[in-house]
Amino acid sequence: MAREKWGTKLGFMLAALGSAVGLGNIWRFSFVAGNNGGGAFLILYLAFVILIGVPLLLTEVSIGRKAQSDVVGSFKKLAPDTPWFLSGFFGVMSAFLILGFYGVVAGWSIYYFWKYLTGQFFTQPDAGYAAVFGEFTSHAWHPVFWSALFMIFTIAVVLSGVNKGIEAVNKIFMPLLAIILVVLAFYSISLDGAKEGLKFLFYPDWSSLRDPSIYIAALGQAFFSLSIGMGAMLTYGSYLSQENKLPGATLGIGLMDTSFAIISGLVIFPAVFAFGIDPQSGPVLVFITLPGIFEQVPFGGIVGIVFFFALIIASLTSSVSILEVPTAYFMRIFKWSRRFATILVGTIMFILGISVSLGFGIWSGITPIGNNNILDSMDYVASNILLPIGGLSMALFVGWYFTKEQALESADLTGSPIGGYWHTVIKFVAPIMIILIFLQALGIIE
Repeated sequence: MAREKWGTKLGFMLAALGSAVGLGNIWRFSFVAGNNGGGAFLILYLAFVILIGVPLLLTEVSIGRKAQSDVVGSFKKLAPDTPWFLSGFFGVMSAFLILGFYGVVAGWSIYYFWKYLTGQFFTQPDAGYAAVFGEFTSHAWHPVFWSALFMIFTIAVVLSGVNKGIEAVNKIFMPLLAIILVVLAFYSISLDGAKEGLKFLFYPDWSSLRDPSIYIAALGQAFFSLSIGMGAMLTYGSYLSQENKLPGATLGIGLMDTSFAIISGLVIFPAVFAFGIDPQSGPVLVFITLPGIFEQVPFGGIVGIVFFFALIIASLTSSVSILEVPTAYFMRIFKWSRRFATILVGTIMFILGISVSLGFGIWSGITPIGNNNILDSMDYVASNILLPIGGLSMALFVGWYFTKEQALESADLTGSPIGGYWHTVIKFVAPIMIILIFLQALGIIE
């Protein structure tokens, strides 16, 4: 069977951008930035994206394009009879964990979109948005239904294939998402009192940098947001032909992804401060705080519809890339059809998501890691352990297993003035920084 290919380079860039731009930029960025001081976190996040994220993004895509295989098969093909193929399993494992909880949160988004579409959330329910959210998420099967609906959408796109499914959807949704978020950002900035939100986001409190946890949070967010270390970008890169040049494309993806995160901050924080809301509201910021704000602003119901529709789009473009990682692997290893592999893997991820939903209800007392519930524990393992290890292994593979000439050739940087810089980052800087912050995340060093 001939390997599938992207129809155009633009299609690849939009799909890769769709993978990067998701709940990580809107839902996760807002509460992680809020919990870590706003401006100081933003500076660290931008630094990690530019210094480590974009070079690793180029590294990951180059491995996939060179090997023309899935996240495990690529290492087997490029480094036969070596243990390097084990690196790919970090990506497969993280994909299951991430989409396990990602699908649940995306299901919440669909539920809220429906509530706004039917007008039920135009005004605050008698019990209040917080109580309604708590009642909904703790219900035995209501959130499971909406999560199932989201996973059906995701599976439908992936089983349609690379060109007719993933690429086609992203060509429509990514420009639409950009337009929606820019409009919402201008709307949010125009609110009375929005200035404090802008100050929170862009004027750093340097004392925040004394806390080591902010570095862990910023690196984890950079990895989560850019989809680095999971193998999604490697898998997407494997559908590129050798004629497609990588440096400009990956730099564009990294910069656009960061822009989406900042625009999302402009959507959320001016509104949060305009109404005196605590930016450290945590993961519920989007689902409890914002609906209360929408109720108080002009055309708030319409804003709610548009915002949660944008959240669904962002969720879907990312979830299809996550599902594609293990789907491509199982298609190769077991010779399964795309249809069978997609449905089976998607179903397993949905079943994992049921445990996440129950973690807000009858399993709320289960805290696998510290005081973290099931969702937060899965997020912690994926974002702070599996993704950094995956990214580290890819950097070590290209930086140390390849010769410098092979590495530069695979990344289309032969003879480029930035080739030496990129190789130094991949070989020395990125691994050292990832290891240090990874050890901090585990509590081994302070």
